[in-house]
Amino acid sequence: MASISWCSLFCLFLAVFVAEVGFCSSSKVYVVYMGSKSGDDPDDVLSQNHHMLASVHGGSVEQAQASHLYTYRHGFKGFAAKLTDEQASQIAKMPGVVSVFPNSKRKLHTTHSWDFMGLVGEETMEIPGHSTKNQVNVIIGFIDTGIWPESPSFSDADMPPVPARWRGKCQLGEAFNASSCNRKVIGARYYKSGYEAEEDSSRIMSFRSPRDSSGHGSHTASIAAGRYVTNMNYKGLAAGGARGGAPMARIAVYKTCWESGCYDVDLLAAFDDAIRDGVHILSVSLGPDAPQGDYFNDAISIGSFHAASRGVLVVASAGNAGTRGSATNLAPWMITVGASSMDRDFASDIVLGNATKFMGESLSLFEMKASARIISASEAFAGYFTPYQSSYCLESSLNGTKARGKVLVCRHAESSSESKIAKSQVVKEAGGVGMVLIDEADKDVAIPFPIPSAVVGREMGREILSYINNTRKPMSRISRAKTVLGSQPAPRIASFSSKGPNSLTPEILKPDVAAPGLNILAAWSPAAGKMQFNILSGTSMSCPHITGVATLIKAVHPSWSPSAIKSAIMTTATILDKSGKPIRVDPEGRMANAFDYGSGFVDPTRVLDPGLVYDAHPIDYKAFLCSIGYDEKSLHLVTRDNSTCNQTFTTASSLNYPSITVPNLKDSFSVTRTVTNVGKARSVYKAVVSNPAGINVTVVPKQLIFNSYGQKIKFTVNFKVAAPSKGYAFGFLTWRSTDARVTSPLVVRAAPSPMGLMR
Repeated sequence: MASISWCSLFCLFLAVFVAEVGFCSSSKVYVVYMGSKSGDDPDDVLSQNHHMLASVHGGSVEQAQASHLYTYRHGFKGFAAKLTDEQASQIAKMPGVVSVFPNSKRKLHTTHSWDFMGLVGEETMEIPGHSTKNQVNVIIGFIDTGIWPESPSFSDADMPPVPARWRGKCQLGEAFNASSCNRKVIGARYYKSGYEAEEDSSRIMSFRSPRDSSGHGSHTASIAAGRYVTNMNYKGLAAGGARGGAPMARIAVYKTCWESGCYDVDLLAAFDDAIRDGVHILSVSLGPDAPQGDYFNDAISIGSFHAASRGVLVVASAGNAGTRGSATNLAPWMITVGASSMDRDFASDIVLGNATKFMGESLSLFEMKASARIISASEAFAGYFTPYQSSYCLESSLNGTKARGKVLVCRHAESSSESKIAKSQVVKEAGGVGMVLIDEADKDVAIPFPIPSAVVGREMGREILSYINNTRKPMSRISRAKTVLGSQPAPRIASFSSKGPNSLTPEILKPDVAAPGLNILAAWSPAAGKMQFNILSGTSMSCPHITGVATLIKAVHPSWSPSAIKSAIMTTATILDKSGKPIRVDPEGRMANAFDYGSGFVDPTRVLDPGLVYDAHPIDYKAFLCSIGYDEKSLHLVTRDNSTCNQTFTTASSLNYPSITVPNLKDSFSVTRTVTNVGKARSVYKAVVSNPAGINVTVVPKQLIFNSYGQKIKFTVNFKVAAPSKGYAFGFLTWRSTDARVTSPLVVRAAPSPMGLMR
């Protein structure tokens, strides 16, 4: 009898164990998003979440609590939990749930730049005619990889006490104590539950604290708000004084990104805390892969919607895919930033045996003492590799006997995930003394190679290979990298910068604006490479440039809404380079358009006096949501108020946005915009239009007469197809007064006619 009951107990235990293992192995982390925060007590919200979870765990509160990761209860409502697909499906059908989506991973979008943009000075960054001293009261939140607080870029010397509005905290952790925060870095938090639920947490190499081990977060924070550093340089390159855009602004750190990326549930927790903590601006140099999903299945779109609803401006990077339609962070309530070059390059000279000299991108500080034979890597093929495969300098593809003592010309494919540094390491291990890398994508990113090396584009690469093929004993010598100032034309749109049109809502132009993002020097984490400063490229770097500009606007105009600040940045941007010619796009040098740079390249010297702004408020974003298909029921779930779709737009083109995009023009169409006077009380603006090709544009009225500051005037822009055209056409509308130019890009695509031909 005893043996039977023992067997029964064992079998029961085994069944329970198998069930538990089965549950654990099939569950994964989901975000349960429940819209705007209502007046609920935060503790009640947690209790409600546990109740919902218990209902899909057979009533077990213990299992509900065990599966729960985060509660979102400050800026918006929701939670993150481990669920099976079936449980996630059940919760998605519950009252009050807007969306349930998996815990996706987001990628990081990875100085002289401020001088290049026209801001001068060490700590003040003053713009003529304005005082920006109030930046000490502006708090910027960075959702990134953390911060290295001891960097001179984050010194709090001579900074006043922390602003009274600050409600955040300095979260202690590994190598991060209370003294790690100061009057500059006023708060720091870290989030790892989402990361640990998806990946082997024992493999975390990073500090389990807000301390930055990768360098990315320190880099972005110092671009936007770093203090003046007298001799910032990268191993002697780009030496000189450098500072961020708003050196006296405060920094709040939200570390959500770890070795492999940043998970949605951690990002949402950071947004939720940042809204409550009292930040004014959030800088987010990361995003989803293209194409981006629906706004309310995307953590950054959700977090930024609720941030904007509470007056917090969110600045985000457009992405580094570089192709048409690849831009991400597409929501109209955030500002999305593309990347450009500056007039500074880092280059090494490649001198051939016939004395021809080429200049290639490089950060390598190694130099060849004498000339050496130069060969195509395809000549050094090894083993089972073909000459074609070896030309890409893949691992183990080079024959050491053939490569030893030579400079190798390697290729880098546009779609390749192979690291350029890895290729130089392959050449080094095969005995090569230098490398010329032909980048088929022509991405002008400087690389710190471990041997004398330089990156050239296709055309230059062809000339070098032609010299090799037509010379009996071709020779070459590669110099160490040097800083080259005054490179022209500048700025150019970087080849890696993700482009429009907007793949989710074509009526909203993205990116919004461009800023420097190529080869940017800024603070770094000594944990990653034992250096205080580093040079990086990406829209990750262009994003904090706009964050810095937005901070200066907030300092001078503290009452302006996020959309007014965005408008000031967009309508004052330029589409001309420093020589007064149209901005071009790398690598092909074609003329850029609004899909490359949005409204243009930021001009910080004009942003404080935009004259007019296109303002928008939460009610306008609700009407926008109605226009793209949200009904009142789904709108109520998001907003948690009595919003209706009575005030909806005919199309999303009608949102009061600083750019105007009409992606499907059928004969004629009109949009209305409202501008607010933030310039001289009495002023007159006249409309100047550059028509998109094949489109006639008229503006009614043609003149706006203002009598007071803050006065709003509506106008209508009429579009009519005038001639057959194919694809998108680009123009602009400028409101011009004696003191200001307020410019909006016009982006129009005529719809195909019923016969299938373009109108």
